[in-house]
Amino acid sequence: MSDRRPEATAAARLSGLVKRFPGFKLGPLDLTLEPGTVLALVGPNGAGKTTTLNCMAGLMVPDEGGTEVYGAHVHLARTEYRRDVGYVGEENGFFQRWTAGRNLEYMAQLLPGWSRDRANRLADRIALPLGTPVNKLSRGNRTKLALVAALGHGPRLLLLDEPTAGLDPVVRAEVLDVLWEITEDGEHAVLYSTHVLSDINRLADELAFLRDGRLVLRTGRDELSESWRRISFRLQDEEVELAGVVEHRRVRAEHQVISRDAEATLERLTELGAEAVEVARMTVDEIAVQILKEGHNVARAEG
Repeated sequence: MSDRRPEATAAARLSGLVKRFPGFKLGPLDLTLEPGTVLALVGPNGAGKTTTLNCMAGLMVPDEGGTEVYGAHVHLARTEYRRDVGYVGEENGFFQRWTAGRNLEYMAQLLPGWSRDRANRLADRIALPLGTPVNKLSRGNRTKLALVAALGHGPRLLLLDEPTAGLDPVVRAEVLDVLWEITEDGEHAVLYSTHVLSDINRLADELAFLRDGRLVLRTGRDELSESWRRISFRLQDEEVELAGVVEHRRVRAEHQVISRDAEATLERLTELGAEAVEVARMTVDEIAVQILKEGHNVARAEG
């Protein structure tokens, strides 16, 4: 599946991206991220989320296709890339015996546009212990350090690989607060991967679902919220086909369904004379679970 948009200056663009490993292939993947958009890459472990971000971050070279950031090829225009991109991932290259503060001073020498004031304000905001060696930092504080390092030079594009994975609830809330504040200005483009589906409600404008290395669906968060519903009803017919239904459970005359097109499903139920019809909204994370379960079947139906 591809996502093709007009050839304007995009914050990021993947064109026919392919990366192969023994037993796994990512792509071909076509994906465009516009300025001011927060796009969540959603999928189970092993779906290809980290590989996608690593290719965009210049940490992996694709076997086919290419990646661009604000029109500059990631592997050819290193200066422009370093200026425009901030990256948070599992491997951030910090010197383990140096303090967090010394690591940030070193980053200031590498990244064009680094602002000590910006970095120090953010470090204070999230209570990063600058005097502690990296190898003594908790996982939560390592994530905080990675965020400060990614944002200290004022990048226009943020690449975030599972930024809240493994964090305790308090630190996770702090990290989400910082990311929410950054993205509220509408100027930063953000691509982040997650399997913590509850994060989607807080940050994402759009969602791209990866499964087995393939993009199975891209859609807006609000579009999902408007179209998906849980519907219960009474109907005597044992065999009934309902438009839009992706899950159907029945006990005698009691039916419960999940519909990706509630309007079409309810219209059909009216035609069939269903009784005791009740409709309930679904959260985005509940919908995401269904899409990942159904995979290509849902994608074809949505498309």
